[in-house]
Amino acid sequence: MLKVKQIPERIGYYLAGFADGEGSFNVVLRKRDDYVTGWKVSVCFNVSQKDPVILSLFKRYLQCGTMRKRKDRIYYYEVNNFNAIVENVIPFFDKFNFLSAKKKKDYSKFKQIVEIMKKDQHLTIEGLQKIIAIRKKMNDGGKRKYEDIKLLAE
Repeated sequence: MLKVKQIPERIGYYLAGFADGEGSFNVVLRKRDDYVTGWKVSVCFNVSQKDPVILSLFKRYLQCGTMRKRKDRIYYYEVNNFNAIVENVIPFFDKFNFLSAKKKKDYSKFKQIVEIMKKDQHLTIEGLQKIIAIRKKMNDGGKRKYEDIKLLAE
C-alpha cells in the first residue's frame, strides 16, 4: 500500500494539479462471454504527455503503473491494475485533491464504481446497471463503443 504521508507535499500537489488538467479516470466495459453478465469491467487512471519526465514522477510516487511510448512519440502512463487503483491511486488523490469541479466530479464517480467493484457487485446485472449509469455521468459522457442500452441487451 502506498505510504501517501511520505510523499512530499509539493510533489503530491504538483502531480495532482497536472492530473487535474491532463489525467483521466476511465471505466471500460469489454464484451466477454466467460463472464456471467457478459461484460468485464475495468478501471484505469492515465496521463499522456510529450515529455516522459513528469510521467516518471507519477510512476515513482504512485509506486505502480506502466509507461510506454506510442507511435506518435507521446508517452503514456497508466494504472489499470485494480489493487493498485485501490491501494495507490485512490489514497494519493484523496490526499492531494483536485481544484477543478469537473475532475472532482469524475473522480468521485470513479470512486463510486471502484466501491461497487470492491463488493463484487459488478459481477451482477444490477451492479453492472449501476456502473453504466454512473459512468454515463463521467468525462462529459465520453465516447463509447457501445450505446448504454445495447450493453445489457447483448
